[in-house]
Amino acid sequence: MGESPRAPEPEGQVSDAVKGNWVDHTAPAWSRPYLRLSRADRPIGTWLLFLPCLMGLSLAILSDNILTLHDLWTAVACFAGAFLMRGAGCTWNDITDRNFDGQVERTKSRPIPSGQVSVRGAVIWMLIQALLAFAILLTFYTNAIILGAVALVPVLVYPFAKRFTWWPQVFLGIAFNWGALLGWTAHTGSLAWPALVLYVSGITWTLFYDTIYAHQDKEDDALIGVKSTARLFMEATPKWMLGFLIATVSLMGAAVILVTLDRSPLSLVIALAGPWAMGWHLTWQLRVMEMDNPDNLLKLFRANRDAGLIPLLFFAIAYFV
Repeated sequence: MGESPRAPEPEGQVSDAVKGNWVDHTAPAWSRPYLRLSRADRPIGTWLLFLPCLMGLSLAILSDNILTLHDLWTAVACFAGAFLMRGAGCTWNDITDRNFDGQVERTKSRPIPSGQVSVRGAVIWMLIQALLAFAILLTFYTNAIILGAVALVPVLVYPFAKRFTWWPQVFLGIAFNWGALLGWTAHTGSLAWPALVLYVSGITWTLFYDTIYAHQDKEDDALIGVKSTARLFMEATPKWMLGFLIATVSLMGAAVILVTLDRSPLSLVIALAGPWAMGWHLTWQLRVMEMDNPDNLLKLFRANRDAGLIPLLFFAIAYFV
């Protein structure tokens, strides 16, 4: 018997969207182009924006050993804010990159280059998402509100970074890990060294996972003159990524030590096991990475959601010890 025919892909689906995602199959048809513009069909970005918020919040709770209902709201608000600001940031990215995206195989199916959304419509959608996120931010402490507002600067700059530096992933890290500062400040009301050390740890983690992501497009990027760490490192990528891995684990471990010195030795050990276990997950990614296999690269990039959840599990256990 012959093979049964494959179901056709939903109209307008973006090439690297998660198969069977809710946007392409259950969202109202009129909303799909805008949700695709926000990457709602590719939720890994929201996770990577949200996880640093939870890390910052978790370490702040460990630092003063105080857990309240306000922290639950902070976590919920950070998730909603991550979803909205990731959507606004991606919309801004696609507006600025619309001429590049049409020349890259993986991105030419995105809503703007494929004609699903006009630039004017994209601008309006971006503003709606940003204003909703700002409304949520207003429920935080004043210092957290200021931090959230300042976060717009790296978000606005990032899409242009790949045009003037080989290190656009640094700018992405600065933007994506701002939540570590915000989560800490939303709990404590002010910044402190542990949050800053955690923030730098997040930036090196972003260098790790986004270099994996950038290897998908290195050939097209070379043709159109777009820069990235993947193009800069090329065959030396594993050595650089090992350095980012070590820096991520070491810096996160230092942040953990700073907040657990006054806790029990068992709590300190359990909390330190978080970055240690995360490091093993990153080591696994490095071992199985195939730099010329786009499917492998995308799978590993998405696996960083699990990598980021690992330390949070240990932080939670350490709080109750």
